[in-house]
Amino acid sequence: MPQAVLGVEQGAFFHGTRKVFSGVSFLLDDARSALVGENGAGKSTLLNCLSGELELNSGKIVRSRSLHVSALAQEVPLGLAALTVRQVLERSLERVGAAGEDWRVDILLDEIGVSAETAEGPFGALSGGWQRLILIAGAARLEEPDVLILDEPTNHLDIGHINRLEQWLTEDFRLPMLIVSHDRAFLNRVATRTLFLRADGVHAFKAPFAKAREELLRRDAAAGVLRKIEEKEIKRLEEAAARYQIWGMKNDMFHRRKRAVESRIERIRDTRAEVYVARERRLELGESEIEAKIALRIENLELKTPDGARKLLDIGRLAIAAGDKVALLGVNGAGKSTLLQALADAWRGRDAHYDGQAKIRFNPASRLVYFDQTMRDLPVDESVLGYITGVDGVTEREASRALAQAGFPFARAHDPIGLLSHGERSRLIFLKMKLLKPNFYLLDEPTSHLDIEGQEDLEAQLEETEVACLFVSHDRYFTRTAATRFLEFRRGRLIEVEEPDTFFDAQVA
Repeated sequence: MPQAVLGVEQGAFFHGTRKVFSGVSFLLDDARSALVGENGAGKSTLLNCLSGELELNSGKIVRSRSLHVSALAQEVPLGLAALTVRQVLERSLERVGAAGEDWRVDILLDEIGVSAETAEGPFGALSGGWQRLILIAGAARLEEPDVLILDEPTNHLDIGHINRLEQWLTEDFRLPMLIVSHDRAFLNRVATRTLFLRADGVHAFKAPFAKAREELLRRDAAAGVLRKIEEKEIKRLEEAAARYQIWGMKNDMFHRRKRAVESRIERIRDTRAEVYVARERRLELGESEIEAKIALRIENLELKTPDGARKLLDIGRLAIAAGDKVALLGVNGAGKSTLLQALADAWRGRDAHYDGQAKIRFNPASRLVYFDQTMRDLPVDESVLGYITGVDGVTEREASRALAQAGFPFARAHDPIGLLSHGERSRLIFLKMKLLKPNFYLLDEPTSHLDIEGQEDLEAQLEETEVACLFVSHDRYFTRTAATRFLEFRRGRLIEVEEPDTFFDAQVA
């Protein structure tokens, strides 16, 4: 059977007059390929072009005849909550003209460990992680695609679900894939080929992410060295041409030499090494000093589910010092996000918490900000510039400069926030938080939509500053790198542990 072919030849896509990507060329092979790029580089747009949801402005999609592609977007489609799990899977059969072959759904449900009772229950009753897994299993198995395209498949998955997904993709679902993800540990375990999407096109490597990135950086460094040599040679030749110009006044022979040197200069300029320059931007945390060592004290705090029906957590005593970066470890539903929300709520009423008797007590010098993974409070109809000038004391000029430094072009400053990618929205929130000059961060899944460069910036900022931070993340790489303390939720208690790997390895969906 001939190998399925899918790829792009000199593809370009524009939103109006704004270039999203151009000069993109690659062909997928039978590997599990990772597509990596900065926020706003056009990864999701490129996936939509490959799957047929969008059309390129120029160039072409290359695909073999009768190729079948199954693609899953970042978010669970609307309108599925009221359907049963079985009905959602049957939709996969309908998409490929196999309606009525319900026995295939039964086999799949058995393979992935979903009970008959769950299969007949509402899809909306499943956790966000299981919803994603069900959709991925349906696309990969029931639709029997030639190529599977996944956009940020680990979003909203806990560690157990990620472990299960990794097993599916590496052992159970043997087919060509194209995967967009910012989860470095996931990419290293799953991908066998890596494609880097940049402003100058796609750079492909037959290697997992970490090795591919090392090679890409070495290539960048070598190109930078070569470019310096070429620029030095151009300067030397230009000086020679200037001398020949003067000498030519007395001897025409030097005019011929001057033209020869100028031709050589043009050849070097036409073929000189391309050096990749990343957009000037940095994800920075604001930092203000906490005067005393302890930033937060919690005593005798009991947390319940939002409806009050079930107790989630008892905290007898907990202290967070200035400079502590604390990772909260626990399965979905253990209360991690609930604890962060409770702390954020207590901060909003902080004037009542300095009497020494409150269960949650912040240092009076603390200035807290809270990143909510849903970004539900982000005003999508407000302009990018208006959102930043909403910070007290920040002028429009200062906001414009801050946006430019964070990688937001001036031409987009008046665009509504709703036009930004999810990653760009995350960066915008972090920029506003920085301008608020906090010294205590509550972060709920801060890396879900950040590109890898953004994650590394955040890790560096946490390491280099004395801010206090309490965070929840299913990103194993980020958790290991950023945290200085680890608190695990166990049977309604918080237990301090030495490292997170034992917890990570024990999680099974």
